[in-house]
Amino acid sequence: MSSAPSPTFDLIGVGSPIMDLLARVPDEFLGRHVSGEKGGMVLVDHDEMERLVRLLDGDPAYSTGGSAANATFNAARLGLRSTFLGKLGNDELARIYRHAFEAAGVDGSRFKRGTSANARCLALVTPDAQRTMRTNLGAAMTLAPTEVVPADFHGCRHAHIEGYLVFNRSLADAVLSAARTAGCTTSLDLSSFEVVNASRDWLFGQFQSGIDVVFANEDEIRALFEDHTSGFDVLAKRLSGHGVLAAVKVGKDGAWIAHDGQLHRIAPVAVADVIDTNGAGDAWAAGFLYGHLKGWSLPASGALASFIGAETVMHMGPIIPDTHWQVLHPRAMALGQT
Repeated sequence: MSSAPSPTFDLIGVGSPIMDLLARVPDEFLGRHVSGEKGGMVLVDHDEMERLVRLLDGDPAYSTGGSAANATFNAARLGLRSTFLGKLGNDELARIYRHAFEAAGVDGSRFKRGTSANARCLALVTPDAQRTMRTNLGAAMTLAPTEVVPADFHGCRHAHIEGYLVFNRSLADAVLSAARTAGCTTSLDLSSFEVVNASRDWLFGQFQSGIDVVFANEDEIRALFEDHTSGFDVLAKRLSGHGVLAAVKVGKDGAWIAHDGQLHRIAPVAVADVIDTNGAGDAWAAGFLYGHLKGWSLPASGALASFIGAETVMHMGPIIPDTHWQVLHPRAMALGQT
């Protein structure tokens, strides 16, 4: 009997291909011009995005972004055969975005093309390196559940899905259904405490239906269980009790990984000068998924995740500059030997 063919791709990321606009602002800017809590992500319309950009001192910097997209980009840089499912716009930002992904080694054939402008996210970075995000989804928002089919996931081993999709519940259902039908294992990054607060019951239902890996940060795991006192080790074990591999990121304090009754503390990688936390969690997920899909132990996968996450916060924006990868890559691969 012949064996099943090997997957073409180790990883398919699923989410919104968003061009990030990066701006440093004082805390007073948030208090004066931005509603909502510091550190969160809120969807805004085109006019609100334009208003905030006009208020900035100078033009923002640009970088490819989007939660699952950042993870996919970094995973490809590490060496996973990667592709991406999401809807680009019909403008120059969309062209630049796809070119950047393909230059990094991400297959671009599964991007879909919309008829409106590309998605944008304004990341307002305060002096404490915290980022408060306001996002206009543009063409990405027009991705319809009927456009997502199992064929989109054909030849892919693992699908990594950003939690922001859960704001469109029918789309998230379609993505998970298609990925499972195609035989993919799945991971979900909870992405934001706002996502969790709006979809707690749905999330628990999906855990039971079958999600293999769940990524959460401090705010997200506390929101999920409505528990603001328990230790993160306790919360990680509690999440793993729902049948998932739980990866709980706790910033400069490292992370906890819980699975099948085992609990691992992942030590942080110290960073002397934090520039911008934007994308650090996505980079952490990329490192973990690389190790996990390559068969590394959970502690080794977590160590790689912390290493890549720490490198990300030393740069402005969610993408580690090209010039750093030649040195980073051998150091990253050495972590798999520990």
